[in-house]
Amino acid sequence: MFDGFAHVWTPVIEARRLKSEPLRVLIAGEPVVLFRGRGGAIGALVDRCPHRGAALSLGHVTSEGTLECPFHGWRFDVTGANCHIPLNPDARLDRLGARGLPVRQIGELIWVYTAPGAEAPEPVTPPELSDPNLSRIYVTRTWACHWTRAMENMLDSPHLPFVHRRTIGRTLRQRMTPQSRMEILWEDTDYGGKARAILDGQDNGATLQFHRPNVMTLHIPIPDRTLRIHALVMPIDDARTQLTVVGTRSFARLSLLDPIFALMNGRIADEDKAVVESSGTAEIPPLMSEHSVGSDRATIQFRKYYYETLRDSSAA
Repeated sequence: MFDGFAHVWTPVIEARRLKSEPLRVLIAGEPVVLFRGRGGAIGALVDRCPHRGAALSLGHVTSEGTLECPFHGWRFDVTGANCHIPLNPDARLDRLGARGLPVRQIGELIWVYTAPGAEAPEPVTPPELSDPNLSRIYVTRTWACHWTRAMENMLDSPHLPFVHRRTIGRTLRQRMTPQSRMEILWEDTDYGGKARAILDGQDNGATLQFHRPNVMTLHIPIPDRTLRIHALVMPIDDARTQLTVVGTRSFARLSLLDPIFALMNGRIADEDKAVVESSGTAEIPPLMSEHSVGSDRATIQFRKYYYETLRDSSAA
C-alpha cells in the first residue's frame, strides 16, 4: 500500500473542494475517501469497506457525521471506527473498523499521511502556506509522468533560462554568456534541503527549499515583500501526477487581482508540462543511469533521498 510513497505527509486537495458528500482521491495508486464528519472534522479512510470491499466513497455522510457504506449500511466515523452495523446489534464494532489515515487541514490544504493507523509525526510545512497575513492562489494540473520526474523538475534551476525564457527565467537568460558557470549551493535541513543558484559568482538572493517528500518553495527576493511560488507534487498513480502551484504574496492582496496571479502561475506550469512529460512515465533512474553535471546538485540530492529513503517504502 502506497508503495514508493509510504509513511509521508502529502498535500492532497484544497479544503474548499470537500463539501457535504464524500470525495474519492488517488494517492500513489491507493484510493482514499475524504469526508466531513461532525462539526466539519475531516476524515480520510482507505476507500474500501472492511466488510465486502465496496467503495465507501459511493456512500453518503449521515446526519450524525458518519460515512455510511452504500452496500450494507455500515457506518464509520472520521477515524475509521465502526459506529453501527444494521441488523447486527451484537456485532463487535471495535473489531470491524475501516482503515483510517492521519489527516490535517493546514491553511487551505488537506494533508494526508500515507500509512493507515500510524502514529504519524506532525507535518512540517512551509509557513507561507498557512500564514494569515499572506494571500494565496492555487492552480492545479495533471501531468502524464511519474511524480519523481515532476518533483525533480521543480528543484532544477538550470532549466529556467531555457524552458521559462519568457517568464521567470528571462532575467537569468539575459545575464548568461556562452562561458557562464552556474554553481548550486546545497544545504541539508531538518525538513529536506535548501538550494541557491550562483551564476558567474553572483547570488541574486533567490532560494529553493525542498520539503520532503514532495513540496518545493521558490523564494523570490523583493525588498520588504514576500513572494513565493510553491510546487506541490502528488503521485496519483505510476503514470499521472497532480501538480498544484501555490502563489503566496504579501502585496497586491485584493482578491480581484488573484486571477492575474493565477494566470501567471498557470503559464509557468504549462511551460514545464511538455518537457517533463517527454521523459515518459517511468520513475527517475538511479544516479549512474543518466549523465549529470555540477549544476545538477539539487536534483542529485533528490535522487539520493528517493532511492535511499522513499522508493522501497510500503505501508501494511
